[in-house]
Amino acid sequence: MARNIVFPRSIRYLIAVADEQSFTRAAEALFVSQPTLSQQIKQLEDLLEVQLLDRSGRAVRLTAAGEVYLHYARRALRELEEGTRAIHELQDLSRGSLRLGMTPITDHLVSPLLEHFNAHYPGITVSTQEMPQDSVETGVAEGRLDMGISFSNVLSTEARSHEIDTNILFTETLNLAVGKTHPRAGQSEPLSVRALEQESLILLNTDFALRRHFDLYCLEHAITPHIVMETNSLSVIVEVARLGRLATILPHTIASPQYGLYPVMLKPEMPHHTITLICRKGGYKSPACSAFGVLAALWCHSRQSGGEPEPEPAALPRIAYGESTVIPLPGTDVDADAESPQASSVAR
Repeated sequence: MARNIVFPRSIRYLIAVADEQSFTRAAEALFVSQPTLSQQIKQLEDLLEVQLLDRSGRAVRLTAAGEVYLHYARRALRELEEGTRAIHELQDLSRGSLRLGMTPITDHLVSPLLEHFNAHYPGITVSTQEMPQDSVETGVAEGRLDMGISFSNVLSTEARSHEIDTNILFTETLNLAVGKTHPRAGQSEPLSVRALEQESLILLNTDFALRRHFDLYCLEHAITPHIVMETNSLSVIVEVARLGRLATILPHTIASPQYGLYPVMLKPEMPHHTITLICRKGGYKSPACSAFGVLAALWCHSRQSGGEPEPEPAALPRIAYGESTVIPLPGTDVDADAESPQASSVAR
């Protein structure tokens, strides 16, 4: 065994002797034999190559070196105890951190989930970063992000399938979105692709998955959209579209009156797309990560039923993140090989 290792037990023994000024009383307080106590102190002195205790009088006292060392020993022991408490606090979710990467679309779609998570676990610090989907995947794969929420269950590269697990949360339909003064606001009839071709559009740029999905849709239907403005900010798109002259393409949840926008269905429909929770395959999952996954499942369930998440998500079993799996909802039996009820329409 290496000679430079100091064990917490030796420090505790030294503190006890210093406090009691007696080997006998210290041994009784620690419930150990006096020879064992004396041997541990002697080994500590041999390790440090200095005498820590003056044993010559009736009372055992610290030497000058012992006084100096005891100051640091007490501080080290407090740090070790703090570390033990911190581990327990991580397990019971009273503290911790969670780093989330999201696309602009998922940022808007799951903001209620973040609020619910903070309400249940106020001691956990959540750091979110908004970025394109491929950057989210890279951050998760490289461990710079604990989890990501992407706008598709299709990874940006095939290689990522060996590094990342995907877990479908829910699906979203994509519609044309217009402001309340736009001529098509309130239109109930689906819009044809030829009519869509005539609309002036503001869209996310091609770094983002939503734009790539739309470009593919236009290519498949042989139309050339009239794109007059591009941006990397969803907030800019929403604000400009609200003014009513330009239209955009957004998930149905965002293209709704609560955002001051109005959805117009397309014919044929754009493929439904999934909101997907991703994490590093085989990587360590902190208690905060597991808790977020469980609460995400509850939130998705309540989102479909129109209710509120159940109050005690931490009481649910931990999620086992598997390759291209669906997070199990409470009270349901999910066959890992079966299609998810939430994801009957999967991103293409």
